[in-house]
Amino acid sequence: MIQYRLGAFGFLSSEGVHKHGKTNAGLLDMRFALEWVQEHIGKFGGDSSRVTIAGESSGAGSAVLQSMAYGGREDHLFNNVIAASPYTTGLYQYDGEVPTNHYQHFATRAGCYHGGKISEAAVFDCLVNADTDTLQYASANVSISGAWGTWAFQPVVDGDFIRELPSKQLLKKKVSGKRVLSGNNANEGVPLSSPFVNTTAGFLSYVRSTFPLFSRGDYSRLLDTYGFRDSSPQNNASRYDTLGDRGPTALNQSEMATGLQQTVFDIYAESVFDCPSYWLADAFAGGHTKESWKYQYSVTPAYHGADLTAYFSIGATTPTRSLIHAFQKIWGNFIINDTPVISIVDAKGGADNSTVPEGVNGDISWPRWNRSSPLLMNLNTTGGTMIYDKVTDHLSYWLQEGPGVTNDFSLADASKWEGGRGKRCEFWRSVGHRVPA
Repeated sequence: MIQYRLGAFGFLSSEGVHKHGKTNAGLLDMRFALEWVQEHIGKFGGDSSRVTIAGESSGAGSAVLQSMAYGGREDHLFNNVIAASPYTTGLYQYDGEVPTNHYQHFATRAGCYHGGKISEAAVFDCLVNADTDTLQYASANVSISGAWGTWAFQPVVDGDFIRELPSKQLLKKKVSGKRVLSGNNANEGVPLSSPFVNTTAGFLSYVRSTFPLFSRGDYSRLLDTYGFRDSSPQNNASRYDTLGDRGPTALNQSEMATGLQQTVFDIYAESVFDCPSYWLADAFAGGHTKESWKYQYSVTPAYHGADLTAYFSIGATTPTRSLIHAFQKIWGNFIINDTPVISIVDAKGGADNSTVPEGVNGDISWPRWNRSSPLLMNLNTTGGTMIYDKVTDHLSYWLQEGPGVTNDFSLADASKWEGGRGKRCEFWRSVGHRVPA
């Protein structure tokens, strides 16, 4: 477990910070830890040539950025990368308007900036000499002031550690490491995007506030890409999970929501998590020295972070022990044997009537990701008894519990998934500099 600075302590950015301090300090903390591992892991039985870095959400995004560090320079700090729901958006230029505004807001709350003419050096020196409690309060105050699903202090493109946006650099395959296991969940838009969108006006307001740098043409393309003019089903329609490869799609249908509300969830999911996960798989694919595999975690509720139970729990019964067993084997095999391909027995998790794609030599079939023929492994379950779970007034769903729940794994064309996610990801790549991602 790598500890690193967060908030303003780890990701404060502006021209002044760049000139007098360090931007991306949190990422540099991680880098220092990885260098320490290389130097010392052999002293307690580890192998410095077989290091895997892994994370979920911002942790997965951090793993991606470590692979992209210094233009993808190969420093041999790790071999493998596991990125579960990688968060890599909001990467502004270090001196851009957004991080600069957050810096000034932070400095004001810390009592170091009052407007008017004051030198960058003076503001920075004041912050350096301020007490920790004051800085913590200022950081928290700025962090809670943003719009739903946005963060005040994030990594930035600084021209050194991070030289390009992921949407650009990953396309060029400028990454370090040899292999990646890249994943996303089926309902990533929950709970990080607003659950209060039920009108056309609310939908348009959400889009404009979430993507303030978009041009008028960008907004028009986004609405066309997500079928805004075909808003059926409506917000109050029956909710149920999609199959992914046929029937209704996540554009306006899920167990979480329908209509415009679901479109909001899907826009957030694909722009923030799903498409960066695709781009990461692309970056490691198709070469002689790198390889990648892709999966989607679709077990209801499959919202952002729901997969944590599956690979970190010991003895848990939710989602199911068979799913937990298989998922942990997938991660473990990737770490130890450099492939997520596991045995059919492990994939079924003790339930012989589970459905899994059968390969050769007793293993499941899970081809490497290839951009010309991108296949993902859809990890799901089926059967059991449907149980209603109401978490909050705005988050409820039906899930499968009890005897009879079995694993249901299948391979799918990732480009055609959910009504053509591949094309939608190309849209997000084309506007990556204005997301920014």
